[in-house]
Amino acid sequence: MILRPKPSISHHATLSGACSAVSVGAVPIWLRRAIPESQSLAGKDVEDVALAAGAAIGALDAMIRRQERSAGTWRQRLALSAAAATSRQAGRVEDESALRDAVLLTRPGDNVGPAGRMLLAWRRLAAMPVERLLTEASIGAVLDDLGLAHNDKGVSDLTDELRQIVAGEGTVGMTTGAIVLAEHHGFGRALGAWLADALLAQQLGWTHAVPLLGTEAALGINPRPPRRASTVVSATSIEGGSDRTKSLLAAQARAALRAIDLSAELERRAERLLAVAPKLRAKAADAVVDKLLSDDAIVASEKIAGMSDRGLRRLFDRLVELGAARELSGRPTFRIYGL
Repeated sequence: MILRPKPSISHHATLSGACSAVSVGAVPIWLRRAIPESQSLAGKDVEDVALAAGAAIGALDAMIRRQERSAGTWRQRLALSAAAATSRQAGRVEDESALRDAVLLTRPGDNVGPAGRMLLAWRRLAAMPVERLLTEASIGAVLDDLGLAHNDKGVSDLTDELRQIVAGEGTVGMTTGAIVLAEHHGFGRALGAWLADALLAQQLGWTHAVPLLGTEAALGINPRPPRRASTVVSATSIEGGSDRTKSLLAAQARAALRAIDLSAELERRAERLLAVAPKLRAKAADAVVDKLLSDDAIVASEKIAGMSDRGLRRLFDRLVELGAARELSGRPTFRIYGL
């Protein structure tokens, strides 16, 4: 199912102006100052918050369209942050390092545990093509990963209601509506954030979604679930819930700026990696470089182009020595490497 919105005026109508106002690799100070923290929203008009959020998403859109070499790693690093936030919301203790271990230090097909499955849900958002994200099969798999009970009818109803929102709302209504719908069906904010990020990517024509709202550990939103499905659209309008809408837009804008900053940092590291790549003599060096540019992290036991564990460890140690990669676990054994 591809949910195609009809043209509408929303806070993302400012995209073209925002793109021209942002220089490559930088976010202007005025934009950083324009995005309010959650505690300062009371004195802000919803229109002002929407304008700042549109500018932030416009800056993010401009960055995504440059197709940075480290884009795959960037999306997966954001997925890790979203999973850590989701874990905290669920009352779990796993941080980013523990989540990495849960997925990377298990064999393919082994049970990665509840926290590890949360990471798989967000990795799915970051890696799967946008046109496949909002199918019933995909949403059902994400519900399984998040540990949320569901049945086929509930997933089908949710998918149908997402279509109604897309057909009747602009971008603001779609993102707010995703949160409300998830609450209405008893699935919680983690799924709502996942759906909202998928809808934004589809609205803007990105090939892959970017985990944004999931990285906001506390969205500051207390959506009032509608009494019946037919009221979903009206319940998500700006006029019907300005405080809720302001909180969501501000959270989205903050997440967008953090994502831009992370991309700039990773791209600097990617440039260093590509600069030293010609010095590497290992046969599979090119495959390892590509893997480092496309994923959050790699374990030395991973099978890459037929390299042995020992050979891969030597290559990673050489990359660390050259400042082109980092060891991320801090352990002497079961080490993990990435940009």
